[in-house]
Amino acid sequence: MTKIKNPTIRTILNILGLTVGSLLAAIALELFLIPNTILDGGVTGISIILYKIFHIPLGLLVILLNIPFVFIGYENLGKRFLVRTVYSMVMFSIFLSFFELLEPFTEEILLATVFGGALLGIGVGIVIRFGGCVDGTESVAIVISKKTNLSVGEVVLLFNLIIYTVAGFIFGFDRAMYSLLTYVITFKVIDFVSEGLEQAKAAMIITEKGTSLSKEIYNRLGRTTTTLRGKGLISGEKEVLYCVLTRIELFELRHIVEEMDESAFITILDVSDIIGTHIKSNHRFKK
Repeated sequence: MTKIKNPTIRTILNILGLTVGSLLAAIALELFLIPNTILDGGVTGISIILYKIFHIPLGLLVILLNIPFVFIGYENLGKRFLVRTVYSMVMFSIFLSFFELLEPFTEEILLATVFGGALLGIGVGIVIRFGGCVDGTESVAIVISKKTNLSVGEVVLLFNLIIYTVAGFIFGFDRAMYSLLTYVITFKVIDFVSEGLEQAKAAMIITEKGTSLSKEIYNRLGRTTTTLRGKGLISGEKEVLYCVLTRIELFELRHIVEEMDESAFITILDVSDIIGTHIKSNHRFKK
């Protein structure tokens, strides 16, 4: 994602992103999932259960139940996270209250699961992309992860499995299974949105011709490389080139390396997001 230098424009875009993400997440819940008794995970899932049983306004529950989680997140992630998360949750609650008055888009359970889960993932992913949060579960998961051998993702999954099990006893296990399917869809879409849409790769090239190979990659692909010093157990001193590029440039990169150094060793890594303009460079090396 291109970095915008003007602070005013950047702030406006951040607010817009958080607002749009909260809007889409609220639409997914109120117009697809909740009318069909399909639950989200985390604090929102608990809020939906309480809403269904006690008929307390969902927007109010989301705000109240998230308060302790937000402050835990503030202690771990700082003031900027707190401000953006509070704004996202307030907008999310307002949109939930508004869309609660509208008729659902569909009563077909499978359509609601797939489209609701995907739309929820897009909304939450956009909020995360712009530094906010509409559910404080991960804040607690970070704390638990630091004190145990569990990852943040494992803690969230365990937390959600408990919620879905409880929901199964209350609403029926068919609804719990649809909720779990929604969670899987949402989780994948969140990753796709929040981690970046650019299909980038990182190449690590171990070679004895680092300088000439770097120049050739820059001349033909416009990609800069970072050179590291390495030492093989048997092969001795080597140069390690690190280069970020797009998937469609991989074939040409392989061709360049094979042409310049047949003994070179290449590994290709996935890159989920790019911060900065390294991959955008289109300049050519001037001899």
